[in-house]
Amino acid sequence: MDVYDEVVRWAQDQGVELDGVAPRSLPGRGVGIVATRPLEANQRILHVPASVLRTLDTVRPQVKEALPKDTKVHAILAAELALDKPTSEYSPWNAVVPSRDSVSASLPLAWDARLHPYLPKPALALLRKQQAKFTRDWTAIQQTPLAAAATSQSTTPTITRQEYLHFWLLVNTRTFYHETPHTATLPRDDRMVLQPVADLFNHADTGCAVAFTGAGGGGGSGFTVTADRPYAAGEEVYICYGKHTNDFLLVEYGFVLETQNRWDEVCLDEAVLPALSGARRELLDERGFLGNYVLDAGTVCYRTQVAVRLLCVSAGEWERLVHEGEDGGEALQEEVDRLLVGMLRRYRGTVEGRVQEIEGLEVGLPSQREVLCTRWRQIGRLVEQTIERLES
Repeated sequence: MDVYDEVVRWAQDQGVELDGVAPRSLPGRGVGIVATRPLEANQRILHVPASVLRTLDTVRPQVKEALPKDTKVHAILAAELALDKPTSEYSPWNAVVPSRDSVSASLPLAWDARLHPYLPKPALALLRKQQAKFTRDWTAIQQTPLAAAATSQSTTPTITRQEYLHFWLLVNTRTFYHETPHTATLPRDDRMVLQPVADLFNHADTGCAVAFTGAGGGGGSGFTVTADRPYAAGEEVYICYGKHTNDFLLVEYGFVLETQNRWDEVCLDEAVLPALSGARRELLDERGFLGNYVLDAGTVCYRTQVAVRLLCVSAGEWERLVHEGEDGGEALQEEVDRLLVGMLRRYRGTVEGRVQEIEGLEVGLPSQREVLCTRWRQIGRLVEQTIERLES
């Protein structure tokens, strides 16, 4: 019996119900949930009762009591996991979580810091916020006996920084949003829960519905996963972690969707801002239109259109258009499109140069450099598609 069969047997003993699905190893892709027989749309395929969830309420008292009162739930759950003994009641579940090497290889927070500047701007901004959160949480741990001191001779289990980083990232990548009357009193970021088997679903830009039902629900309190469409036997079954760009997925989950991501977008600040004079930037800033320019597979955002329009008309006329919510007509739009194409062509060259830079690096792991190149090539394709659309 492999570890995935073992975790299913353990989960079923705890009351977890699987119907027509099971975890399976996926060559070259780790693990996922696969249909074991044909599934129908709207069929309940998984139910995880509330009694099996790992939450703030299930954390051992000695862990909670050791931490400051204002410690975040993320930090507390990570400490709880880090202090689990191999013989704990959760050992079959713990056996199927990603290894430390796997987590360190995939998640930028654990990468060689010399690779960080090669992340796209939105990904780097998200990483900086993530670094601040981890530093905050590790600082809380360090203030307690839970942190391992270099010279400690204590027999009480303690946590090193690297161990804590591993479990902190596991919590970050494997928790589900969990709102109950009790958790609703907590900050939104603290409404998190770990659940077995459900955490083995992979992400797609659309997928099965995941819902939590309280004690008054007809199917019993817990999480339910419902098929979004028919599935053939042997087909992988996905859930959607959220409407996330590939920059977000890379930093928060350690991967990018390589085929289709309807929620993906490209930050255009590097393309647009260099074309704007200081006076124009000041005016845009005053009106709330400076920066955060993006495009997706279908459109260039309104903020970008407004900014480029300032290069085509006087400041007074631009103010009037913004105030009245007008686009200035077909002739002005053609001029905006022409300027955008020029900006995007120059940015396409920047993107190609970024790929070449990364390919020439020798820091980090080859897989880390490759995912960076993959992400920049995705950006390049979206830019090229937009150029073609604007020119057609």
